[in-house]
Amino acid sequence: MVEVDKSTVRPTTHAKVRILETADNLFYGEGVHTVGVDRIIAEAHVTKATFYKYFRSKDALIVAYVQGRDKSTRDFVLSLEGRFDTPERRLRAFVSSVSNDLMNSNFQGGAFINAAAQFTDPMHPVRIAVTDHREWFATELENMFRGMGHPRPGDAADDFTLARDGAVASAHLGDPIAANAALGRAVQRILDESTR
Repeated sequence: MVEVDKSTVRPTTHAKVRILETADNLFYGEGVHTVGVDRIIAEAHVTKATFYKYFRSKDALIVAYVQGRDKSTRDFVLSLEGRFDTPERRLRAFVSSVSNDLMNSNFQGGAFINAAAQFTDPMHPVRIAVTDHREWFATELENMFRGMGHPRPGDAADDFTLARDGAVASAHLGDPIAANAALGRAVQRILDESTR
């Protein structure tokens, strides 16, 4: 058993969890700029002092929201490695998850794309958090395509990301069925390139 130095571990309190969960729901559902701190405080049932104890500003909370979404995605991709024995099966499982999201009646577009669209400065901490996520994701995709023997894994990762982002935007703008079908066709074309 590994011994943990408890003096360096800060437990997550229920209040912080409530703030993050409330922010996640509201930011994704309504947009990060339209939801104010006072509303998050009210819906999380915390005091203003408690909010500012954990988050020095709304922007700090938005960064935490993006990082939380990033962690969820990383955990999901890691779980695919344990459940599927080939890179192609992992990629298809990921596409299936995206397809389910696109067809969900509560789908509000891509959380990372939506957050980035509301912050134009590429050096803003929110944009940096989004960029970090997208760079990690591009590397994961490239590794999956390399593992499949794709002749150009970097290009395949770029093509996949473009197809996924396009499907997310198209589904959010009104036609999730067509977006989902187009995503499936695009992914199959990319996969077919690895068997030529």
